[in-house]
Amino acid sequence: MADLPPGIAELTEIRAWRPEAIAAAAAARTGRPMLEGSGRLMIVAADHQARGALGVRGEPMAMASRVDLLDRLEVALARPGVDGVLATPDLVEDLLLRGALEGRVVIGSMNRGGLQGASFELDDRFTAYDPETLAALGFNGGKMLCRIDLADRGSVRTLEHCGRAIGELARRRLVAMVEPFWSHRADGRVRNDLSPAAVIRSVHVAQGLGATSAYTWLKLPVVEDMERVMEATTLPTLLLGGDPLERPDEVYATWQKALRLPAVRGLVVGRALLYPPDGDVAAAVDTAVGLVR
Repeated sequence: MADLPPGIAELTEIRAWRPEAIAAAAAARTGRPMLEGSGRLMIVAADHQARGALGVRGEPMAMASRVDLLDRLEVALARPGVDGVLATPDLVEDLLLRGALEGRVVIGSMNRGGLQGASFELDDRFTAYDPETLAALGFNGGKMLCRIDLADRGSVRTLEHCGRAIGELARRRLVAMVEPFWSHRADGRVRNDLSPAAVIRSVHVAQGLGATSAYTWLKLPVVEDMERVMEATTLPTLLLGGDPLERPDEVYATWQKALRLPAVRGLVVGRALLYPPDGDVAAAVDTAVGLVR
């Protein structure tokens, strides 16, 4: 009988007694290129929690349980047509130890310093993966959030560090997945402007970062007039799934239309699929895969 993957309690034991097992699991893993076959991608995202953002549909601690989140991620990653995961080191390592990333695309989340609700939220420093580690582990690339607020001086540090990371990833021939937003504060909270003009402006800033854009991809929200938004770039783009779905059918129809645009390569979706209103992760993922494929 084949060895079963370690359970949750065993993960803690491995981390305590054999932390080197994480590097060994990464070295033994069979990876894959970013694109295969049709060139379309379905990526499951799980990096909100590392900024202290644990809420789902009004429940502020919905993602607090690591056991529950891992269970949901493993259900999603096991569905046919799912290409890989976008996550922080802690989650990637648990999934590696569980054997859930074999033959999968892995995008490491890089800047998680802009904690939700903090006075320094837009000074989004790089506190997770770095390009050297991503390359050493044989992953496909790194993702960075790039929120731009003209009234917040923290944005310039984020821009600087994103530009530097893009160049360092490119030198290693790794994808830099940039998620730009034109942002502002309202009632003490950071809000992203999702008007077409603001998204277009953020695209132009993001695609100009770094010493080269050869390996830069964009991760963009689905907004009104996506045809005009996508005319702003020639970079490969994945669509951001957005917040958990209240009316899934309406959102799926919006995704389907945007997925037909030439530069769009697929979806990166997290909470919207991992925490669907009816709790059926597999069904939500299968529906999204059907739209992408």
